[in-house]
Amino acid sequence: MVEWQPLLNEPAVIAAAVLTLGLIVGYLVGRLNEELLSASGVPEAVEGTPFERTAQSIGTSTVEIVARLSSWFIYGIAVLTAIHIAQLLDTDAFWLRITEFVPQLFIAVLVLILGFIVADKSELIVSEYLRGVKLPEVSVIPKLVKYSVLYVTFIIALGQVGVHVLALLILLTVYAIGVVIVGTVAFKDFLVSSAAGIYLLLNQPYGIGDEIRIGDQTGIVQEVDLFVTKIEDDSEEYIVPNRKVFEDGIVRMRE
Repeated sequence: MVEWQPLLNEPAVIAAAVLTLGLIVGYLVGRLNEELLSASGVPEAVEGTPFERTAQSIGTSTVEIVARLSSWFIYGIAVLTAIHIAQLLDTDAFWLRITEFVPQLFIAVLVLILGFIVADKSELIVSEYLRGVKLPEVSVIPKLVKYSVLYVTFIIALGQVGVHVLALLILLTVYAIGVVIVGTVAFKDFLVSSAAGIYLLLNQPYGIGDEIRIGDQTGIVQEVDLFVTKIEDDSEEYIVPNRKVFEDGIVRMRE
């Protein structure tokens, strides 16, 4: 036992032991996180998103990436600790900066992954919600939502790694104001149709099954939602923006 004592006190031996332990713990934590994420329903939540499809195209998945990220974080800490113990870099200032930066980098990468997932999901949800709206301007909204989420995500991630984001926050404010102004002009018909739809849903001047005429289009009402009124006759279905109902007026047919 006496012969092994000096060897066990060698910094290189301690560093190797720390590195080995770190690799084992990192692997186990990664596997545990993967099982926890799978059990909590994350695979189903991200299914169908572009990020998940990209991950699957390279032979992995969102859950595996997040799990491996936790493993890589522990691996990195183990490597840096081993380097410090072995005195390969004998500078406390460097070690202090590294120990501060690595957790921040881990959080930043995790924020980026989650941001891409949320952005993709938001685009899908908004697209699904607006699928029945037959206004050409509406197709821009899902992309606008997606890239707005991504922009905020990048600001948060950059802030985590110490990048000054004041200029980006100012740009975000200008962007938000620009979206409001441009959106008001570009989506004027969309907003008018929405306002008209609220009025129609509250006051119900006509209902499903009523035969009405809007402009030159006559038919039986099939559906009324926030944006459009759907009517059909014997051979055709008309999808009429609610603003057109107010512009052309409504004629309710009598039997």
